[in-house]
Amino acid sequence: MGKVVTLGEIMLRLSTDSGIRIAQAENLHAHYGGGEANVAISLANFGHDVYFASKIPDNGVGEGVKKHLSRYGVHTDFLLSGGSRLGTYYMEAGIGERAANVIYDRAGSSFAEIAESEWQNEELFKNVDIFHISGITPALSSNWKKNTITLIKAAKEAGCKISFDINYRGKLWSQKEAGEAISEILPLVDYCSAGKLDAIYLLGISEYTGNDNELAYYYQEIQKKFPNISILYSTKRKVLSASSNELIGTLWMNDSYYESQKHLINPIVDRVGGGDAFAGGILHGILVQNAPQEIINFATAASALKHTIYGDCNQFSEPEVNSFLLAGSGKINR
Repeated sequence: MGKVVTLGEIMLRLSTDSGIRIAQAENLHAHYGGGEANVAISLANFGHDVYFASKIPDNGVGEGVKKHLSRYGVHTDFLLSGGSRLGTYYMEAGIGERAANVIYDRAGSSFAEIAESEWQNEELFKNVDIFHISGITPALSSNWKKNTITLIKAAKEAGCKISFDINYRGKLWSQKEAGEAISEILPLVDYCSAGKLDAIYLLGISEYTGNDNELAYYYQEIQKKFPNISILYSTKRKVLSASSNELIGTLWMNDSYYESQKHLINPIVDRVGGGDAFAGGILHGILVQNAPQEIINFATAASALKHTIYGDCNQFSEPEVNSFLLAGSGKINR
């Protein structure tokens, strides 16, 4: 199994129940989560040696983060302590035709306030197979735009493969800012999560005008611009409502396009973290050298399962995901 380092901000999520607006909420559900932390937990669940690098405050909330990661087997050796606070966000749960809504309260967090990388790169990337980071991190500050590139370059020099999830967040930066920063990062990347909207609005790729294999076109065009990227992946999601989605996973690997079966997820218990579970499944398949079709089937099944539980992170093991694939949806495991 592989050794992986993921790096990013982990936050406290405070969520309403379905049907309750934030302004009227008297109770909120607390979960720890963040894109890179969620990917770390998925990979640890699948049996890999995983380290999460971040910075948290030296208080009870920070201790809660450590316990959250440790209970899933994620190593916290590179979890720095200091700063004033843990970033928080509030989520008003969606239902039916009403989408979920997020309010960020993350300014001045321990992680966001890092001016220069505080890790020893030689130790951080020693014998690491994959370094995973997302576009959320450079969106946090001008310092983190520079730090992200510095860390990726150090990881490459240490022999790591670089995994990057574009993970665009419109509430953190503009399309123009994101496109410029991501275009500087992608020449250093080996594996990339990027979809149709990323290609058009962030990378300046012309919109597809054909009749089929739309994502294959975008993957090919991204690879023309960034030939260093060997694997591209994303999901095709049909939103029937906030409570019901259809999900298909897509993969570009070895100059070929692959799709998973369609998963109907209804009702959705918690959509947050579904993309991270998908990314974790893709990286798992790469690390164990599965065939491309196996990789995309497994990753999409892992994402579908994540939608069925509360919280940000995937809580399913490799055998459980494989059993779900074999049994099909909704059957009782006896």
